[in-house]
Amino acid sequence: MTDAIAVVNAGSSSLKFSVFTSKAFKPLLHGQVEGLGSLGHGAHAIAKAHDGHVLLEQRWAPDAHMGHEAALAYLLQALPPHLQGHHLVAVGHRIVHGGVHCHEPVLLSEAVLAELHTLIPLAPLHQPHNLSPVAALHKLAPHLPQVACFDTAFHAGNPEVATRFALPFELHDAGVRRYGFHGLSYEYIASRLPHVDAHAAKGRTVVMHLGNGASMCALKAGRSVASSMGFTALDGLPMGTRCGSIDAGVLLWLMDQRGLNARQIEHLLYSESGLLGVSGLSSDMRTLLDSDSAKAREAVDLYVYRIGRELGSLSAALGGLDAIVFTAGIGEHAAPIRERVVRDAAWLGIDLDEAANLQQVADGQALRISKTDSRVAAWVIPTNEELMIARHTARLVAQPA
Repeated sequence: MTDAIAVVNAGSSSLKFSVFTSKAFKPLLHGQVEGLGSLGHGAHAIAKAHDGHVLLEQRWAPDAHMGHEAALAYLLQALPPHLQGHHLVAVGHRIVHGGVHCHEPVLLSEAVLAELHTLIPLAPLHQPHNLSPVAALHKLAPHLPQVACFDTAFHAGNPEVATRFALPFELHDAGVRRYGFHGLSYEYIASRLPHVDAHAAKGRTVVMHLGNGASMCALKAGRSVASSMGFTALDGLPMGTRCGSIDAGVLLWLMDQRGLNARQIEHLLYSESGLLGVSGLSSDMRTLLDSDSAKAREAVDLYVYRIGRELGSLSAALGGLDAIVFTAGIGEHAAPIRERVVRDAAWLGIDLDEAANLQQVADGQALRISKTDSRVAAWVIPTNEELMIARHTARLVAQPA
């Protein structure tokens, strides 16, 4: 029997999971449990093999309350028969915020967990749910080592000037600074670039993680030097339901003129803004691209415009540009968005290959969408945050105590 690593990515109402072999990192299965934490809908669990074949599926009654602990208890019992003889030896978790101290993946202990709980105010809609399965697994399977992998860690080496807000030093020292997020995705893309485009890997690349959450990152020789996201995962690009960059004066106006409190503003900025807020229709880019609504077009226009603005900013931070990379759900699948972004960036030296851009991205394979003589290359590279977490987890578990 050989070893396997489980990867867990928990949200408020869902728990996504993947299982890999611990040496070759062959994917064994993946899936999710949805509908957690609320009555009236019924939780739903599904697990699939790498080829998409459904291995197991379970639905619970609408009046059955399912939380993260109950979901994990079910998975610990239901998944082993589908692991092809592999034995689970560790669990890796995606944790959004590592703060100023957690600059790399770490084995979870009570002390580390206590520190990560202090960061909840910095990521109130992500951190509590990321940490919930950790406590549940400590109870359900205390023998399993657990590893935290942070979305902020990849940006920890950003130059000091790139992390500062123009606020008093005391606030910076207290942790009010730019952290950057989606680091596991950017770390994976940086690991792929040497095999895809050696010139870009050694040079200056802007990676666009465009999904329901969206950000951009400037890589110099494979290392993050600047990110569109800052103190929280609200900053930068408009997202599915998040506003992106906003003048802080707007928040003061909302308090003074609309009488909104902190929690109401939080809900507005995280859940009612972005593509959904502008379009009044949907947070899903596919729906917006298929719509004839003028507001849907305006939401798409704003999205593309903001990407262009951030691309110019990050190119300036790099002092030039050798390549751009699209990744994540929209970046990998929305050819119309890629086309508009690349055409708007022609001034940077990117020449779109229209036929290539319309191709479907093969499973895990890179696709060049710029012409061969384009001064700046444009690529689509599917991301794999789960694989990065599995690699980090296996490395830490294998280290001698």
